[in-house]
Amino acid sequence: MKPRVGQTLASTVDATAVIVVRAPETDVSITCGGADMVDSKAGPATAGTADPAQMEGTQLGKRYADDDLGIELLCTKAGQGTLAVDGRPLPIKGAKPLPASD
Repeated sequence: MKPRVGQTLASTVDATAVIVVRAPETDVSITCGGADMVDSKAGPATAGTADPAQMEGTQLGKRYADDDLGIELLCTKAGQGTLAVDGRPLPIKGAKPLPASD
């Protein structure tokens, strides 16, 4: 799938939903809990089977990013599945440090 900026994706194994904030130029496989995520506007998500090894959960309002791939996802609905791209779990994006106020 080639994600688009602003696209809303939903998990097929839990309640997780994300918005694509930054998208790569290439096709990637975005999964949650080991199952492919689907465009939430395309219709209801089908029930999938979760991979027990990929059930670390997502946090509401957190950004998940991989700078090497050029992808960033914003979690709009938390769930039990782990977000991954091409089989690699996405880490939570750290906050930018504020400049010193001397």
